[in-house]
Amino acid sequence: MLPPSRPRYLGPHFRQSAQGGQVPDPLPIAKALAQHEGLARLGALLQASNRRMAVVQPALPGALVRFVKPGPVDEEGWTLLAANAAVAAKLRHLQPRLEDMLMEAGLVPSKVRVKVQSQGG
Repeated sequence: MLPPSRPRYLGPHFRQSAQGGQVPDPLPIAKALAQHEGLARLGALLQASNRRMAVVQPALPGALVRFVKPGPVDEEGWTLLAANAAVAAKLRHLQPRLEDMLMEAGLVPSKVRVKVQSQGG
């Protein structure tokens, strides 16, 4: 019986697959996002959404925060995703204050939409 062979060194960006072929090392997600135009835009929109969430989070009552997620940002505004109709109703009540906070932070457009998050698909 032969001893198991050690993987060959193929350079800093490749490794040997189990089948013996060369496989490129996986890219870190940040590098992959930066290298692809569409993914880079998606990453920027995700950051914009998270930035808005950080701005409005202090206005959300403590227990409500865990039932709200940041949604998509587009040319018209930003969507907050509510876990259920009761949370959505409370967010709609807070909507003018949230929009004021976004405007004060210089985040335009500052319009906030509220949608109930779908439960699966």
